[in-house]
Amino acid sequence: MSGTGAGTPIEAVIFDFDGLILDTETPIFEAWQAAYRRRGHDLGIDEWQHALGTHGGFDPFTHLGGLMGAALSRDELLAEVQAQNLAACDAQPLLPGVATVLDEARRLGLSTAVASSSTRGWVEGWLLRHEVRDRFDVLCGREDVARVKPAPDLFLLVAKRLDREPARCLVFEDSPNGMRAARAAGMRCVAVPNRLTAKLRLPEPDLVVDSLASRPLVDLLADLRGAPAAHPEGAPA
Repeated sequence: MSGTGAGTPIEAVIFDFDGLILDTETPIFEAWQAAYRRRGHDLGIDEWQHALGTHGGFDPFTHLGGLMGAALSRDELLAEVQAQNLAACDAQPLLPGVATVLDEARRLGLSTAVASSSTRGWVEGWLLRHEVRDRFDVLCGREDVARVKPAPDLFLLVAKRLDREPARCLVFEDSPNGMRAARAAGMRCVAVPNRLTAKLRLPEPDLVVDSLASRPLVDLLADLRGAPAAHPEGAPA
């Protein structure tokens, strides 16, 4: 069953991964902050926000090297950061409401997918570990597209693989880059800010909720019935 009402019915729910299904964003930020501090420098959210929800938006290795005015060993620094990051990510549970929203989507007959600027291997590994991989019909990562978020490519590819029109897809996103991508794809978007992205300006999502556990999916769909889908990239407003 799809949503009904004056607005275009929702037939698919698309999830971001990092910071939305699992809080992998705080651990990597804190790992880089620690690496900066060990070298006498600070890393703030103003710089790091360009790394959220995308790939290649901010290079902390180059940035730190510039602050130090010295050559760094990329391999050694990345190994140091990744060791701390993976240990912290391994301790993270699914974020509140993820399993419930997936259950509700199934009961409503909605397709489900993940669209992430991370690699498929990274996303799939965690989904398998938390035993939810089989609850997603489609998974797309950065290897699948020419451009990651904030470009719409990932969301448009998911819609194509689900055989759904973009206007009939609802995106759950935590990052401004992901919200921009959803809007550019012509999809409605519910913002679910996390500990990091709650500090950032959100680019006009259709709805904002504190967490996926805050409201039932059926209530969100009811609120969205009258909300027009965003204009796709390049379409007239």
